[in-house]
Amino acid sequence: MSKIKIYAKSILIPVIIGGIVGLFISSSIDYSGLEKPFLSPPSIAFPIVWTILYILMGISYGILESKKLNDSNIKLIYNIQLFVNAMWSIFFFTLKWRFFAFIWILILDILVIRMIIEFYKKNKLSGLLQIPYLLWILFASYLNIAIYLIN
Repeated sequence: MSKIKIYAKSILIPVIIGGIVGLFISSSIDYSGLEKPFLSPPSIAFPIVWTILYILMGISYGILESKKLNDSNIKLIYNIQLFVNAMWSIFFFTLKWRFFAFIWILILDILVIRMIIEFYKKNKLSGLLQIPYLLWILFASYLNIAIYLIN
């Protein structure tokens, strides 16, 4: 497969998953009606940030794929974290399971840290490109628990 196809596929998969989840939960997003903690971003920030993060995620994975550095461990952790990421929005917004969503996002935090370590071992840039994702979900973890506590 050509590098262009590898990168296109690697970028499109997380972007499409994020888009599908976004469409699925759009009618149940109640962020604007919630009491929010200090540092809460405006609603418009979320789709912009997530699109950028999904693109970086895809580029990072595409680097490993194009250099044939993927192995079963890399693929497994990447796919599991994509699933856990997608499910968090459903738990938090659609089901309104705020505390469960907090526990769930802590699992995602751990998975992404592990993914960064594994990616970095194979290719430094690939690992480093995941750092903004980790920072964002750590921030999202703060928002999640704070929203749970004050609502």
